[in-house]
Amino acid sequence: MKVIRVVAIALTIGIGTGSAAMADGFKDCTKLDKASWKPASEAEAKAKALGYEVRRSKIEGSCYEVYGVKEGKLYELFYSPEDLSLKHTIAK
Repeated sequence: MKVIRVVAIALTIGIGTGSAAMADGFKDCTKLDKASWKPASEAEAKAKALGYEVRRSKIEGSCYEVYGVKEGKLYELFYSPEDLSLKHTIAK
């Protein structure tokens, strides 16, 4: 029983640190309350205006994270929901 518990704890710790290591997103875009955020569709429109084919978007921390493809390469674009300024870009 004790061995199983130790293995379970080790797996939990490994999974937890693995998840943190995989999260490479930019998370700090605004301190503004979510009720005051501009719509996510406007962040997607800004990405499209820059020439990205938008695949999807989501909220990451206090940012809008927009996944887009440009010239065959995948990008993650992080927009401030406060003013829709582009805060960070990650090429995948």
